[in-house]
Amino acid sequence: MTAPAPAPVPLSGPRFQTEPAQLYREMRREHGAVTPVVLDGDVPAWLVLGYRELHQVTGDPVLFSRDSDLWNQWDGIPDDWPLLPMIGRKQPSILYTVGERHRERVGMISDALEAVDPSELRSYTEKFADELIDGICAKGETDIVGDYAMLLPVRVLARLYGFRDEQGPGLVTALNDMIDGRERAIAGQTHLATSMGRLLADRKDDPADDVVSRMLTHDSGFDDFEIAQDLMVMMAAGHQPTADWIGNSLRLMLTDDRFAASLFGGRNSVAEAMNEVLWEDTPTQNVAGRWASRDTQLGGRRIRAGDLLLLGLQGANSDPQVRTDGSALTGGNNAHFSFGHGEHRCPFPAQEVAEVIARTGIEVVLDRLPDIDLAVPAESLTRRPSPWLRGLTELPVRFTPVPAR
Repeated sequence: MTAPAPAPVPLSGPRFQTEPAQLYREMRREHGAVTPVVLDGDVPAWLVLGYRELHQVTGDPVLFSRDSDLWNQWDGIPDDWPLLPMIGRKQPSILYTVGERHRERVGMISDALEAVDPSELRSYTEKFADELIDGICAKGETDIVGDYAMLLPVRVLARLYGFRDEQGPGLVTALNDMIDGRERAIAGQTHLATSMGRLLADRKDDPADDVVSRMLTHDSGFDDFEIAQDLMVMMAAGHQPTADWIGNSLRLMLTDDRFAASLFGGRNSVAEAMNEVLWEDTPTQNVAGRWASRDTQLGGRRIRAGDLLLLGLQGANSDPQVRTDGSALTGGNNAHFSFGHGEHRCPFPAQEVAEVIARTGIEVVLDRLPDIDLAVPAESLTRRPSPWLRGLTELPVRFTPVPAR
C-alpha cells in the first residue's frame, strides 16, 4: 500500500519564530525542494526551498510571472483576507508590473537612486543615528532594536525622498504600524499615502535635488499615482528589512565569540557579520510570489497554471545541495538570494542604499557605545512571529553611560 502524501505545511505558527532553519530542513526532507503549503484561510501555494529551483523560478519571468491576476485562487479570496496587502490584485506598482513596463519602472527608480551622493547618504545616516544615540546614551541600557534600529532607516529614506526632517517621526510611526498589520495598520497606510501625495504635489510645484523630483521628471511617463505607489513600496521595502539587518547583525556580533574582539574596532568584522546575516538569518525569509503562466514541472512537482509559488529565500540560502559543508559564510560570497534574483531583483542602487544605512548605523553604535554588551541571556531573545520577515522583538543591551553630543 502506498503511504499517503504528507499534508501541506501551514505557513504560520511559532516555529517560524523559534526554529525556522530546522523547519525548512524538515520541509525539504519530507516534501523536497518545492513544498506544498497553506496560507491563512487554507489557501494553497508552493514554497520553493531549493537553490536551483528558486534560481529557475526567478530567472524565467515568462513562465513564472509576477502578474498576480494569473492566480487561480482569486474566486475564493475574501475581501478581508489578511494577506491582501502582501498578495494584492491589480496593484499599479513595480512589484506587479511585468515586461517592458517593468523594465522602464526599474530604470526610473534606479536612475533616481543612483543620483544619491554616497557621502551625503552616509552623512544623513550618521546625523540621524547620532540623534537617536543621544536619546539613549546617558541611560546605560536600552532596547537597541526598538529605540534605534526600527527608527533609523525610514528617517534616512524620508530625507532622500524629500520629506522635511520634522515629518520623519510621523513616517516612522505610520510605517511601523503598517508593517505590524494590527489595528493601526490601515491608519498607518493612510498616513503614508497622504504624506506621499502631498510630497509629490509639493515637488511638482517646487522641484529639488531629491528622489521624488527625479522620478517626477523622468522620461518614462509614469503618472503621479503610479509614482506614489512605487515610493510607498520603496519606503516599506527599504525600511523594515534594513532595520532587521541592523538588529540581526548586532545580535550576531554581541552573541558570537568570533566577533567579540571586533566590538572595539575593526570595520571588516562589521561587513562580515552583515554578510553572514544575509546567508544565515536574512531579514526577508519568504516572498510572495510568482504565478505559473501554464502547467509545468518544478522540482518533481506538477505545477498548474495560476498556482502561486512563494520564494523561500532563507530555505534556498541554506540548501545543502549548495552548502555542502554547512559552514557559515562571512567572506565576500554574495551569491545568496537575500535581495532576490532575476528581473524582479531588488534594484542594485537600492541595495547599495540599504547597505550604507545598515553599515553606518552599526558603526555609529560601536563608536558611540564601545563597551555595549547584551543585557539578557542570548537564548532569551525572541523573534517576531512571521514567516515573511525575520527580526528581533527586542535586543536589550547595556553600556557605560556617556553624554550626548
